[in-house]
Amino acid sequence: MAQVTLSVRSSTARLREALVKHPRDAFRSQEYLERTWSDIGFTGCPDFAEACREFDAFARVLESAGVKLRYLPFSEETDIDSLYTHDPVTTIADGLVGCRMGKANRRPEVAAVRAHLLSPPGPVSPAEWSNWWTIESPGLLEGGDLIWLDESTVAVGIGFRSNASGARQLAAQTGLDVLEVPLPWWNGPADCLHLMSLISPLAEDLALVYGKLLPVSFVQELERRGIAMVEVPDEDYDSLGCNVLAVAPRTCVAVDGNPETARRMELAGCRVLTFSGSEICVKGLGGPTCLTRPLARG
Repeated sequence: MAQVTLSVRSSTARLREALVKHPRDAFRSQEYLERTWSDIGFTGCPDFAEACREFDAFARVLESAGVKLRYLPFSEETDIDSLYTHDPVTTIADGLVGCRMGKANRRPEVAAVRAHLLSPPGPVSPAEWSNWWTIESPGLLEGGDLIWLDESTVAVGIGFRSNASGARQLAAQTGLDVLEVPLPWWNGPADCLHLMSLISPLAEDLALVYGKLLPVSFVQELERRGIAMVEVPDEDYDSLGCNVLAVAPRTCVAVDGNPETARRMELAGCRVLTFSGSEICVKGLGGPTCLTRPLARG
């Protein structure tokens, strides 16, 4: 198995390698989806065959942008949420943080990712096996709550999925400066609200935001750093308009169906690549960022 050298200190530098999971391994079958989707919190039951077709198209978009994809295999211990590989681990420089997820059914995903990446002959080189940090109880941390502000600073959303203990453990273990960003109640603890539900970095000096739900202090911090903001309109928010994946500065991948958000990003100088995500994104409330765990950027 070809190896990868972990290297992530940015949310927007050129994405070179990413970990993904195909719906055939996460969703298993139509029958399994029909038995589990409601309890897990999807908004509707995905169509298995169409989900596989959508993911193949999504993968082609990423590969056309120069991203090497590494596929996480099937695990009996994980469920349909495991499609969203961004959350169970987060990549810090040349290491990985095993998260302690706020959504309890997802906690087995951490061990599944670790076993695939770090157990010989996994794709992470032996020299990097020791660069694995773990968030312990009472800490909570999910990858969707973390964005890079600069090479030594990350913002972490503090809400139902990640908490202050998790953020402080992250700082202590990695040496990063961690800015805690309080998240709103919004639709309550059953909803999937991450920091990246409200902001998607597009370049070092540009971000896509749904400002209505961001705290004033965080918006002011973005302004202080010279980060311009593209605002997602209300009509595009529920259809994942705010969840886009930067594959390079000002080049991003977005779910089709949010034309006004795409137009605003293009006016800000972005190239927007789209794909159909009704089955793999909208029904599971996870966009293109959620579908990928960056392993190497730059």
